[in-house]
Amino acid sequence: MKFQNKLLLSSLILFLASHIGSHEMNPARLLLQEGKDGQYSGSWMFPVNAAGLPAEVSFTDCKEIQRNLPTIKGKYLVTNLKIECDVTLKGKEIAFKGLTRLTDALISIKFLDDSSFEGLASISNSKFDVPEQVSIYPVSYFWLGIEHLLSGIDHMLFVFGLLFLVSGVINLIKTITAFTIAHSITLALSVFDLVSVPQASTEAFIALTIVYLALEVGDEQKYETTPWLIAFGFGLLHGLGFAGALSEIGINNDNLLLSLLFFNIGIEAGQILVLPFFGLVIYLLRTDILKVEVNSFASFLIGGLGTYWLIERILSI
Repeated sequence: MKFQNKLLLSSLILFLASHIGSHEMNPARLLLQEGKDGQYSGSWMFPVNAAGLPAEVSFTDCKEIQRNLPTIKGKYLVTNLKIECDVTLKGKEIAFKGLTRLTDALISIKFLDDSSFEGLASISNSKFDVPEQVSIYPVSYFWLGIEHLLSGIDHMLFVFGLLFLVSGVINLIKTITAFTIAHSITLALSVFDLVSVPQASTEAFIALTIVYLALEVGDEQKYETTPWLIAFGFGLLHGLGFAGALSEIGINNDNLLLSLLFFNIGIEAGQILVLPFFGLVIYLLRTDILKVEVNSFASFLIGGLGTYWLIERILSI
């Protein structure tokens, strides 16, 4: 790789490392529990690290009877509130003001009849009516899984690097499937408290896998038979990272298995979504138009970001 290209790539790595978060999904949360006489009590939790002013939640068809001043609890700015509705909140509108493209809101409402509602509000869907018939399937966790994969730059970078080690479509399917199965195993074990690893250490090891992957990409060696073994091994570790994110945003304990399943399917869907894009990027880099030494470029990019995150995460332990 020419000196000018190395200098340009180094500048790109420094820019990306300082301007993007490696692994941060922290949506706002609205938690409500139905009480007697149409009253609901709960909390509005907005992430402290979100850019801009905290978003606000309002209940168009219900009367707010209490709202405490917000206090910082962990990663959230928490406001306790109580509302009163005519009979029930079902069929009533909830509106959010101030959500951003980086901050969605996960809504969890538990009713006296043991039913529950899980919803997801975003900047493009900032108001909605709570359905009269509440679904038993927590589909919001599916969208959270997709969001987590797409916002987790380190996981996307790992999937991108794997494509350089795979030869053939069948091997590609095996590799992605092995990665999915592996992170599903550790994700489930962690959520059910069967395996416990400090989140900071997990994130540092994930960064280390990215550095190792960069070295493999730089060797320009394609694995004809065993790329899925590497994907499976590292997938076990990445599953702990997924579990850490899921525990931070909370999980619907009444439908624990379904919530976990939908979150995991969302992660898999996110991987499938990015594969064609990554394939197109690799194809363009290999054409004569750009004249880039593809493996060297990818190795420097993946390794540079991985090293930055590794140092950053070790220092935070």
